[in-house]
Amino acid sequence: MQGRTQRRLAAIVAADVVGYSRLMGMDEAGTLAALRQHRAELIDPAIAEFGGRIVKTMGDGLLLEFPSVVDAVQCALQVQNAMAARNENIAEDRRIVFRIGINLGDIIIDGDDIHGDGINIAARLEGLAEPGGICISRRVHEDVQDRLADEFADGGKQTLKNIARPVQVWRWSSSGTQQTIQEETEAQPLPDKPSIAVLPFDNMSGDGEQEYFADGITEDIITELSRFREFLVIARNSTFVYKGAAMDLTAVARELNARYIVEGSVRKAGNRVRVTAQLIEGTTNTHLWADRFDGDLTDIFALQDEITAAIVRAVAPRFVQAEVERSAKLSETQLSSWDSLLRARALLAALDREGVGEAMPLLRTAIRQDPRNAQAHSWLAYALFLSSAFGWFGDPDISRDEAVSFARQAVSIDPDDALSHVVLGLIEASATNDMQAAARAYERALGINPNFAMAYGFMGGNQAVLGNFAAARTHLDQALRLSPRDPSAGLWQILYNIGLFGAERYDDVVSGADEAIRSNPDFAGLYRQRAAALAKLGRIEEARNDIKQVLRLDPDITIKIMRGTPFWLDVEPFLDALREAGLPEE
Repeated sequence: MQGRTQRRLAAIVAADVVGYSRLMGMDEAGTLAALRQHRAELIDPAIAEFGGRIVKTMGDGLLLEFPSVVDAVQCALQVQNAMAARNENIAEDRRIVFRIGINLGDIIIDGDDIHGDGINIAARLEGLAEPGGICISRRVHEDVQDRLADEFADGGKQTLKNIARPVQVWRWSSSGTQQTIQEETEAQPLPDKPSIAVLPFDNMSGDGEQEYFADGITEDIITELSRFREFLVIARNSTFVYKGAAMDLTAVARELNARYIVEGSVRKAGNRVRVTAQLIEGTTNTHLWADRFDGDLTDIFALQDEITAAIVRAVAPRFVQAEVERSAKLSETQLSSWDSLLRARALLAALDREGVGEAMPLLRTAIRQDPRNAQAHSWLAYALFLSSAFGWFGDPDISRDEAVSFARQAVSIDPDDALSHVVLGLIEASATNDMQAAARAYERALGINPNFAMAYGFMGGNQAVLGNFAAARTHLDQALRLSPRDPSAGLWQILYNIGLFGAERYDDVVSGADEAIRSNPDFAGLYRQRAAALAKLGRIEEARNDIKQVLRLDPDITIKIMRGTPFWLDVEPFLDALREAGLPEE
C-alpha cells in the first residue's frame, strides 16, 4: 500500500481580513502591529483551545484545520464575538474585521499542507460571509445545529466558482444584523441577483434550413446578455432542452430558477425574415415587452447581428425597470443587496443632491449585505464622484479619494464588469485630468460589453474634452441609440459641453444644453453651463434666469465650489462667465 494517498475528514476554516489592502495603504505598520496583537492575544490561543491547527497563513488570511466541526464553529464564533468587542472603540475605517468560511470535507494530506475540494469550498464560503460574519456549508450546519446556542440563517443554494454543484449555505452575523439577514433570506427565494433564461426561438417557416438561423439568434442573445452583470443568464445547455416542446412558462421559470424569460420565433417568406421576441416575468407569466424585427436575408450574418443587438438593447433596460418596480414594493427588512442597489440606482438617475444623499447609505448597506457585489461598489463610487464633482457633501477631496478606493475595489472584485471599468476611468480622470487613461478604461469596458451605452456616452464626453468632436458625436449617438433615456445622459452632455466651451463654441453649448434639459429638467449642471455660454454670447438676462434655476435646484452652489469642478483644462473662463451671470462667489 506504499504511496497510497492519505485522506481524512476534517473541518476546514478559511478566514481573511476585510479591506486588507486599504488598511495597509492607510497605515502599513499600524495594521501589521494590530493584526499581530489580535493573533497573539485572541486568535492563536482560541485555535489552540479548540484543538485546531494553522495550516498556512496568507498575508491577510488563515487556513485552519479542526478534527471536530463543532469545535471549529465554536472557535470561529468566539473569535468573531471577541473581535466585535475589540473594535468597539476603534474608528470604523481602522478596524480589523474578519470574514470566516467553514466546510466539512475530505482532505488530502501533503506533509503539513492539505488539498481538496473541501478546502476550495471553505475559501468560497469565506468570500460569501459578511464582514464580521461566518458562512458555513450544509454539512457543517447539520452537525452543529442542535449543539450550539447561536443560530445560523439559511442562505440558500449558492453557485461557487470552480465547484461543480451548488452548495447550500448558512450564515451567522453579530446579533445586531442576524434578524435582518434571516428576514431577508425568508423573503428572497430566488438568487439575490435575478436570472434570465433565453428559450430556443421557434422556427415557424416550415423550412428546415432556417433552424440554424433561429438557433443562432438564441445563442447570440444568450452571449450578449451574459455581458451584462445585472443578471445571471441561464446557460444554453439548460435552455435548449426545451427546444421544440410545448411549454408552461411558469413551470419552466420554476425549473430553471429564472425570474425572467425571453422567447421568440422566426418566420421566413421569400428572401425576407421576421423575428418576434418577448420578455416575460416567469413567476406570474406577465408580458413585460414584445416587438418584431424584419430584415433581408441577403447577408444573413449581418442580419443576425442586427436583430440580436436590437433585442438585447430592448431587453436589458426593460429588465432593470421591472426589477426596480418589483423592489419598490418590498419593505425595508426585505431588501437584499440587489434590491438596495436597485433603489439607489433609481435615486441616482435624478442627478441631484437629494437623490445622491439618499442613494449612498443604500449602497453602503448593499455592500455590507454582499461585500462581493462589484456593482454596488461601482455605483457607490459613482455617487461619491457626483458628490465630489458638485461639492454636495463634506470635503470634495475626501469624497473623491473614497470614490477612487471603491471604484478600484469594484474592478478587483469583478474585472469582467464593464460598469466597473467605466466608473474607474471616470473617477480617476476626475482626480488627475488624465483623459487618455479614461479613454483606455472606456475601451476596456466596450471590449467586455459592446452594447454598454454608458461606456459609449462617457467615451463621447471624453473625446469632446480632448477636442475630438467628430469622434465624440459618433460615440454619443451610439450611446443614445442603445439607451435613449439613459440616466447618465445629462453627464455625457456636461462633458461634451466642457469641450465645446473650451473651443469657444458657445452657440453649440446652448443648443446642446437645451436638448439635454428636456430630458433632465432638474439637473442644475446643465443650467450652469447654459448660463455661462449665454453670458459669453452677451445674452445676460437669459443667463441670469438660468442662474435662478441653478440656485433653486442647488441653493448652496458657489463660484468657490465650482472651482473644483473636474475635467476643465482651464476653468477660469467658465467661472468668469458664471460670475457675470450672477452666481454667488461664496
